[in-house]
Amino acid sequence: MQNVITLGASAGLGLFVFVLFLVSRMVRYVGNNRVAVVEKLWSQAGSVSAGLIALEGEAGYQPDVLRGGFHFFFPFQYRIHSQSLVTIPQGQIGYIFARDGAPLGPTQTLASNAATADFLDVRAFLTHGGQKGPQRTILREGTYAINTAQFVIITKERIHGLLLNYEDGPLFDQMQNLIAGRGGFEAVVIRDASDQIGIVTVHDGPALTADHIIAPEVGTDQKQAGSFHNSFQDPEKFIVAGGRRGRQLQVLVEGSYFINRLFATVELVSKTIIEVGHVGVVISYTGADTGDTSGEDYRHGELVARGSRGVWSDPLLPGKYAFNTYAGKILIVPTTNFILKWQSDITG
Repeated sequence: MQNVITLGASAGLGLFVFVLFLVSRMVRYVGNNRVAVVEKLWSQAGSVSAGLIALEGEAGYQPDVLRGGFHFFFPFQYRIHSQSLVTIPQGQIGYIFARDGAPLGPTQTLASNAATADFLDVRAFLTHGGQKGPQRTILREGTYAINTAQFVIITKERIHGLLLNYEDGPLFDQMQNLIAGRGGFEAVVIRDASDQIGIVTVHDGPALTADHIIAPEVGTDQKQAGSFHNSFQDPEKFIVAGGRRGRQLQVLVEGSYFINRLFATVELVSKTIIEVGHVGVVISYTGADTGDTSGEDYRHGELVARGSRGVWSDPLLPGKYAFNTYAGKILIVPTTNFILKWQSDITG
């Protein structure tokens, strides 16, 4: 009888130790197709005094994620949030929202990634001046092990993010709907057969000055690697080049463009076609104010050099033109000669 009692007590103690082991979460397994966000429940360093991420070992969400395998922890100190890897399908775009970081500047709509665009290293992002809010940099196709407590990734199919409170869902659903409404999860594709061009409106950066109705071209020289923004696909270089928000003079022609649609939206319009037997007289609303090139014998107003503000002295000949009709107007003028002949012995 004594042996039975001893055996039962041992079994009960063993069961208690096993349950305690499970509850304490000393050992956790992370699948190879997932990451784990670590939340420290208590710490001798106290709680995070500012921001969300605990960079100094405080209690709170930790900057480093766990990858696949077994991981060992001090009992009752950590909570582990298992999350799926972030996958962006081929040809699509993912958008990034940072929950922690420096505040945005007064002229910013999106967070700058000039100092850091490493979204896999939360510690580096925060210590190098990364800003909170929607980011200028986008994610292209691939699979990423991202800390979804710090970064929320918005894709066409789903939102990758650790929900911290009940307001998270509606906020990011609204952001996803805004991007989808702009066609922002796919590249801007302009095909040659469509005879269209893309008119770009930028929503970030300094505002236009009062003497401009459209933003002038900047950062178009491929030889200037520090400022060449590659048709608005690199927002940071656009800002460095002196780009301003608003409708842009530079247009998009045939090709595919991976553009952050929170940074810039694209409107497709038809090319200007001038038929044979006509020319196009250009009235430009933008450009430098240059002198009259018409000469003394011209009495019908002033003409200016091509690219200047005013009526261009050189008309457009027959053909197709990627002309930004927000920056000017083209008057189609016929040039066909009509020859009229009269015979003196015939009356009407």
